[in-house]
Amino acid sequence: MECDKKENLKNCNCSYPCDKKGKCCECLKYHLSMNELPACCFPDDIEKTYDRSIAKFVEINR
Repeated sequence: MECDKKENLKNCNCSYPCDKKGKCCECLKYHLSMNELPACCFPDDIEKTYDRSIAKFVEINR
């Protein structure tokens, strides 16, 4: 399966400039390796804090 970066960017709320933007497979692998989740797992106001920890995800989804 090929990555459709253009289509992925339509749903990407990440405000951090990086080379993985729109490349969901790479983004997810990167964040999971750091015990984090990608921006798309968080609402915009939380995403902008750059706290992408799993603990933050659990906190806001209780």
